[in-house]
Amino acid sequence: MIIFPFMKQKKQIIIFTDLDGSLLDKDTFKFDEIEDYFKELILKGIKIIPNSSKTEAELLNFNKQFNLNLPFISENGSSIHGLNLIHKDLPNKVSISRTADQIISIYTKIIPNYLKQKINFILKLNYKEQEKIFGLPLNKVMLARKRNYTLPIQFVGNETEKNELIKIIKEVGLTLQTGGRIINICDNVNKSKAMSNALQLISKKLNDEIITIGVGDNENDIEMIKQSNYPCLVKNDNFNSSLINIDNLIKSEEPSPRGWADVIKTAIQKIKT
Repeated sequence: MIIFPFMKQKKQIIIFTDLDGSLLDKDTFKFDEIEDYFKELILKGIKIIPNSSKTEAELLNFNKQFNLNLPFISENGSSIHGLNLIHKDLPNKVSISRTADQIISIYTKIIPNYLKQKINFILKLNYKEQEKIFGLPLNKVMLARKRNYTLPIQFVGNETEKNELIKIIKEVGLTLQTGGRIINICDNVNKSKAMSNALQLISKKLNDEIITIGVGDNENDIEMIKQSNYPCLVKNDNFNSSLINIDNLIKSEEPSPRGWADVIKTAIQKIKT
């Protein structure tokens, strides 16, 4: 489509958002207080794409639980789902990461034994321990266990040992990503890269001017929100936001879920002006 000078492009707002601690309450994993506002945004044509460390199974359950039908990015940027909901010619699924089996094979070969002794694979712990670590009831833990691309771990070593682990993992093209509750061994992917891939695909099919809002609350969200047109950070008492150097950062004074609504309202107001 050729855009002539007298033709004004329509603006398409796309919100890429973390879930736990950003949209969802960090303890209850609900967003009842702002659910009506959230669904109002969708009715107005704003696209919302959860970009989470959660598994595909968890995100499908999120859609079902709240009667939604949203595209999403799972397992810290490992795979993109449901872009065909934005445009019929876009794919239903795009895998960016190597599989969990491939990653565990690499891990087994390259991590020295003294570091392996400092690592507990969460999925090998008993269900009671997993419930405590994930902060979820057993039925939700079963969904969190369905990992196609990432290895959730606990690291019980010191900071020097952790840095050594990060160095070794990086040398073989993997990453160690810290979220709200757990650490994941991942492929060389992240939420930011997956967001870029999704936008590249979407922009080929939409003739609109795409404006992005990125929302997060923790360390593994920073690159994602940094590359957004309107970066937003939801208050998290366990994360030192003063370490973030983003000039146009929109910050909430309240935690999720109200903090999510606050930053989105501010971003949309900025877009309109």
